[in-house]
Amino acid sequence: MDAILVLEDGRYFHGNSFGATGERSGEVVFNTGMSGYQEILFDPSYCGQLVVMTAPQIGNTGVNTFDSESHQPQAAGLIVRAYSDSYSSWRARSSLSQIVREHQIVAVSDVDTRALTRHIRTAGAMRGIISTEDQDIERLTAKARAIPRMEGLDLTHIVTSSEAYHWFEGSQEWKVVNLSPGEADTLPHRPRLTYQPGGLHVVSYDFGLKRTILRRLVDYGCRVTVVPASTSAEDVLALQPDGVFYSNGPGDPAPVAHGIATVNQLLGRVPIFGICLGHQLMGLAMGGKTYKLPFGHHSINHPVRYLKTGHVEITSQNHGFAIDPDSLPADVEITHINLNDHTIEGLRHRSLPAFSVQYHPEAGPGPHDATYLFSEFVAMMVEMKQ
Repeated sequence: MDAILVLEDGRYFHGNSFGATGERSGEVVFNTGMSGYQEILFDPSYCGQLVVMTAPQIGNTGVNTFDSESHQPQAAGLIVRAYSDSYSSWRARSSLSQIVREHQIVAVSDVDTRALTRHIRTAGAMRGIISTEDQDIERLTAKARAIPRMEGLDLTHIVTSSEAYHWFEGSQEWKVVNLSPGEADTLPHRPRLTYQPGGLHVVSYDFGLKRTILRRLVDYGCRVTVVPASTSAEDVLALQPDGVFYSNGPGDPAPVAHGIATVNQLLGRVPIFGICLGHQLMGLAMGGKTYKLPFGHHSINHPVRYLKTGHVEITSQNHGFAIDPDSLPADVEITHINLNDHTIEGLRHRSLPAFSVQYHPEAGPGPHDATYLFSEFVAMMVEMKQ
């Protein structure tokens, strides 16, 4: 075996490299999704993390040109039990190993991911380092302990866009199957809906934005302007938005002071919808506090109860922090709870047009149970305009 993962507590796991050579470090977390490894690898919320996939085989559907959630892989490293370089999918354009090598991502297979996941679940997410070069356990343990902890870490400046841009593409409808690679190349992008010129204008903050979120907003008839994380509230209002969206993103929400400040400045002036990191920023802006979860929520199958209706949604999640329910003021209502650990999954201001959820309702990857939230956002914007 030519690769090794070493955790900060000295626990180590040998494996075989199928990605780039070298060393990569970060917080080690596990994702229990059975599919969606391409979206997971390209999700900016995984910046600074080494992702362990608990599904036993990864790579067997290859990588396509449509499911990447950003322009490049964002996870610091990938750890799997069994990697399949042979893939079978009419949408595939390359193997997973080609992508991780091209983008210099260290990826390791043949790791005992069940033992690793059980260890993280017991001891909590911890810092680690993957190496295909240095195999000295003590030296690598010291390096892992020198990695900055996720607490207090603002990573939004790493993943945010450098300038504002407009987004027009909606979701794709796949109606043809069993195409050859040449035939699939000719398949047009087919948005289910397109935005109406002069219709609802959403300005989306990019704290680590996923492309599927933008497509969902377009699907619901919005025209979207994406702005960098550091954009001021005044500059956002100058764009005359009908609503403002606060995106997902990596790291600790507490030090993202600019994001918290803009929520405070925009509350009551324009409808606001936040998810994941955006949800946490809204909770902080409205007087709440956040705390670090033992090993976070990273999956596409978390059950969440919508308290208003009692319905249970199966949700896609990727976060390591949560909002403390005891810290919230009286004018903030808890709307959703996680049925696994009873953490807060949704908030709504009782008198102002603002709500948020901890999970990823755009489902990239994941089930579509929560897409109704985009309808609620649209309804809120329409009501505000009347």
